[in-house]
Amino acid sequence: MLKLSNLSYKSQRILIIFSFSAIPILLLLTFGYLPVIGMFRYAFTDWNGLSPDYNWVGLDNFKTIFTDERYYEGFVNSIYYFFGSFVQLAIALYFATVLSFAVRGRNFMKGVLFFPSMINSVAVGLIFLFFFRPEGTLDSILSFLGVTNPPKWLLNPEIINFSLVGASVWRYLGFNFILLLGAISSVPGDLYEAAEIDGANRWHQFRYIILPSIRRIVAITLILSISGSVAPFEIPYIMTGGANGSNTFVIQTVTTTFRYNKYGMGSAMAVLLFLIVILVTVIQKLVIKEEKKDV
Repeated sequence: MLKLSNLSYKSQRILIIFSFSAIPILLLLTFGYLPVIGMFRYAFTDWNGLSPDYNWVGLDNFKTIFTDERYYEGFVNSIYYFFGSFVQLAIALYFATVLSFAVRGRNFMKGVLFFPSMINSVAVGLIFLFFFRPEGTLDSILSFLGVTNPPKWLLNPEIINFSLVGASVWRYLGFNFILLLGAISSVPGDLYEAAEIDGANRWHQFRYIILPSIRRIVAITLILSISGSVAPFEIPYIMTGGANGSNTFVIQTVTTTFRYNKYGMGSAMAVLLFLIVILVTVIQKLVIKEEKKDV
């Protein structure tokens, strides 16, 4: 029987590390990497998820994604969320800048802005479902202001995506706000004092002190927001289920796979989304690397 006392210190370390990491690595391989390998394999087939047999179709699934409106509609709708990410970043940056100064009630406002980030996305979807429904909260407010014929926020294909983007901006605004506020708080106060002595106003302080000091965090936050705009799921799925022109790529992937049993096509869509996420991650690393060179 092998005894630890007979082994060298280095061998004992290796044995202990392997013993404690063997089960987590096995679980990671079983439930992480093997399903991904299977996803890549099924992406080139017409497997229906039930039959043990399937046909090899090559790149046909990927061609269908980019030629069939049912599948690429999700990418088109991502444009709304893409521009919404810039609006979200602008609002977060504005409030982070204002609340970084000594203004009345800033601690209360910080809590108000961060609070939506603490709510589950499903709960947010249900809240805004009642908010945008006919004769709901928003319509009641507009009626009080004199608007007698408000639009159908979740029924009109021309404005439904704006409504969903608004809900997403409200949901994720607090996270970006906290990141930017933390970055702004790290700027030395001596710079503000020197700028005030030189006659700089708040706009000049933001343009020449705050923005150059937090540009790395702004770039990372923007990349994260853009990557999130590629694959919105919870809020649009809860509120509309992808109906009335609000379909997203992830909703279409889930629907194709589990409702229509097109596991081959669903795997191809998941592979495409996986590659997009990898691309965004690489871009993020390159941005961070370039920012470190400039420091």
